Amino acid sequence: MKAKIKAIVLALTIGIFLAGVTMPALAEDKPADTMQIVKDKIKADKKLFVAENMQLTEKEAKGFWPLYDSFQKDLAKHNEKLLKLIDDYAQNYETMTDQKAQALTKDYLALETARLKLLQTYVPKFSKVLGNIKAARYLQLENKINSVLRFELAGNIPLVK
Repeated sequence: MKAKIKAIVLALTIGIFLAGVTMPALAEDKPADTMQIVKDKIKADKKLFVAENMQLTEKEAKGFWPLYDSFQKDLAKHNEKLLKLIDDYAQNYETMTDQKAQALTKDYLALETARLKLLQTYVPKFSKVLGNIKAARYLQLENKINSVLRFELAGNIPLVK
């Protein structure tokens, strides 16, 4: 079962890339240049998805893309922590104790709180650049991407024994 969880963590890492993460740990399995190409492609695909759905004016685009890049960088840091939490869960899955389950739960809730704070920090910035309607649209796009990721996580991470 531990091998299955490790395989799931690896598969989910690719999903987390969709949310803007760069994962140096994956580079251990493949040559660095190939892995960088994959990471760049996934990030470009996400950016294209956002660009196609935002329908930005030239003025909006000038303000939006630097802010988007900053948000993606911060989101990547958050998602790296999430991946570490999943890995910690996988490492302890077979030997889960009550104390470890409590610690993992506490860490998960802290991550969720941090993600909300990150959004609360950036949404006003996006609203200032785009107006409230387009900022809401962008938040919806990020939510859709995050929902796909969370769906994959929920479907692939086994329940605690």
